[in-house]
Amino acid sequence: MNTDCGARSPERASAVQYDASNARRILNATCVSYVVVLLDTSIVNVALEPLAHAFDVQMTGLQWVVSAYTLLFASLLLTGGTLGDRWGAKRGYLAGLLIFMMASLGCALALSPPMLIAARALQGIGAALLVPCSLKLIHQATPDPAERARAIGRWVGLGGVALAAGPLVGGALIHWLGWRSIFLVNVPVCLAGAVMAGRIACAPPAQSGANRIDLSGLMTGMVALATLIGVLIEGHALGWTSAWIAAGAVLSALAWLALLRIEARHPHPMLPLTLFRSGVFTGSAAASMASAFVFYGLLFVVSLHFQQVRGYTALQTGTALLPMTVMVAAGSLLAGRLAGRFGPVRPVLWAFVAYAAGAIGLAFVTADVPYAFAVLPMLAIGVASGVVSPIATAPALQTVAPARAGVAAAVLNTARQAGAALGVAIFGSLAGTVPPAETGLYPALGLAAGVSLAMLPAWRLALREWGRTSPGRG
Repeated sequence: MNTDCGARSPERASAVQYDASNARRILNATCVSYVVVLLDTSIVNVALEPLAHAFDVQMTGLQWVVSAYTLLFASLLLTGGTLGDRWGAKRGYLAGLLIFMMASLGCALALSPPMLIAARALQGIGAALLVPCSLKLIHQATPDPAERARAIGRWVGLGGVALAAGPLVGGALIHWLGWRSIFLVNVPVCLAGAVMAGRIACAPPAQSGANRIDLSGLMTGMVALATLIGVLIEGHALGWTSAWIAAGAVLSALAWLALLRIEARHPHPMLPLTLFRSGVFTGSAAASMASAFVFYGLLFVVSLHFQQVRGYTALQTGTALLPMTVMVAAGSLLAGRLAGRFGPVRPVLWAFVAYAAGAIGLAFVTADVPYAFAVLPMLAIGVASGVVSPIATAPALQTVAPARAGVAAAVLNTARQAGAALGVAIFGSLAGTVPPAETGLYPALGLAAGVSLAMLPAWRLALREWGRTSPGRG
């Protein structure tokens, strides 16, 4: 398998970029990898009850199993793009694929909760390399903007299908083969992706100082996010006034302050703070983070509700979640038309109203209420998730120079992954404050509605300049 992209001449690299057959091979390979990355974002939710029984873990253990993946994904995503620039996109992609495959095997063979959580974290590291390097490969192979947009659209679309199918696929695998199968299935898929990637040609890595790794920012950011997640997950179990939680909260606060200071002074910051001088970009990042926070937090607690309160099997849970997950893909398809007709302001406002309405609607779906009454609220939550991300991304990228579009997109994606990790941590802790069989969902649903409604004035305020410069849009 030839991965020595750095040996190619500039002339050969240029030829590679315009090779249509190579572009198809790249798209096929990267789509395979993106499918497993998105699949593992949602598939594990239907395994919560089987994992609880297999390892005798409570809420905090389940939260760590889900959050370990998104935590490392969010922490390393920006650095993953830099490593792809340094090593070359193909090498970074194959490294990420290998790490993800070995981590998936580790998840399947785990004999204890710490082993499973560590393997899930390793999956996040692989995903943090895979995603930016996949996009870089597609970008190199499709220099024509229209062709590139179609390729990325297909890449994102298949990821949406994987996210939607995750709970159902996971439920079916667990029903027939047990919970370990949801991780084992990644191994042949990753092997296929590696074989496909081995046949592609690519451009050499950039020979510039711009791909330096901001190691101090990386380590500080990881400590800041990990301690914050740890405090939120363990606070209920250890006690919010315990010495460990107090120390973790102080460490997290100091790490966040240090991160801001480091990134403001670093010549090549991992997180360029200058991006946030734009109110539009800041609003887009906040909307992306809030959307992931609400959606993945609700996906976690609703999955628990179906399994622990209603007694659904993994397959029944996967089927029950379909209205929510399928509408994510449908919302993504609808987003382009809504943005083209109404601009970016109103559709995102409508989406957060749908989030709030969905959360409030689920509050009335108690254990003795038929499942059918949960369908409409879940449809609203799913379509809202699908609409927010693509529409919020477009105006943010228009505020930065083309040369910085890659890092800007990575920052937005990092905001989404961090929001997902925080959603699982906070919503799970809230649901754990009251026995699930009674009203454990209520605090989480109330927070989901509150955050969604708070985003209405925040989004309109952030995009107030957009309305002035884009008549008739918003």
